[in-house]
Amino acid sequence: MKVSGIVANLPVTDVEAASDFYTNYLGLSVEGFNMGWVAHYQSPDGKVHIQLVTGDATSPEDSAISVHVGSGVEEAYEEAKQRGYEIVYPLTTEAWGLRRFFVRAPDGTIVNITSHPE
Repeated sequence: MKVSGIVANLPVTDVEAASDFYTNYLGLSVEGFNMGWVAHYQSPDGKVHIQLVTGDATSPEDSAISVHVGSGVEEAYEEAKQRGYEIVYPLTTEAWGLRRFFVRAPDGTIVNITSHPE
């Protein structure tokens, strides 16, 4: 598996209410997307990324981070199963085009392994 990026998923009760702090105060002023329950913000230079999440729309549990693996999501899924890691949410192609699964790391952290469409 080749990791191409990791983004922190910050739990918030209201994306819109929280966005002012992260955009205006911290300067993460570029909104990549906003689906109401999750919004992605980054710095203008693209070096810093976060996601604000009120609760995952399809998974039974929320993830702490999203790990981008390019086109290798199927391989990452098979490797996680072979290693005996708990799959919290199975490999799924979401309605919004993302292909992903959630796995529980040995320390208990839930990780969203994802492949964005080209």
